[in-house]
Amino acid sequence: MNRIVCLLILLIATSCDYFEKKKVYPEELLEEELQTFNWNEVDTYPTFINCESLTEKIERKVCFQNTLINNVNHYLETQNLVVSNDVNDTITLNIKIDKTGQLEVESIKIHPETIQEIPEIDSLLRQSLKGIPKIYPAIKRNQQVTTAFELPVIVRIN
Repeated sequence: MNRIVCLLILLIATSCDYFEKKKVYPEELLEEELQTFNWNEVDTYPTFINCESLTEKIERKVCFQNTLINNVNHYLETQNLVVSNDVNDTITLNIKIDKTGQLEVESIKIHPETIQEIPEIDSLLRQSLKGIPKIYPAIKRNQQVTTAFELPVIVRIN
């Protein structure tokens, strides 16, 4: 009987931490939540009004990219570019669309031969993106988020 009482007292004395409430901090919960999902994937890609009717995520992404590329190509076609040698280049625009829908060109990768033939190509590409329609930003967990894209632009001038 003594042994049972001693065992019971020992058990109660060592299990006091079991009944202690743990304090949960909102910052810790938020940090854990942020770690659980993939920031490289968004629920909805940035879009234009003409892409809103599409229901598939990939279709909307393709529509968004095609709209951007078509705007750039249309702008470049209206310019009277004269070259001494043929130009056949794929230019890569690294763009960022912030959570308010503002587009920013972060960098442009152009071959030196293209720059030699069309020295103003950088400014022409940047100017071509100023006339694009309103962009609706990407959505991640019902929040507007900033996204970055690589946009290939093919330039062929003969």
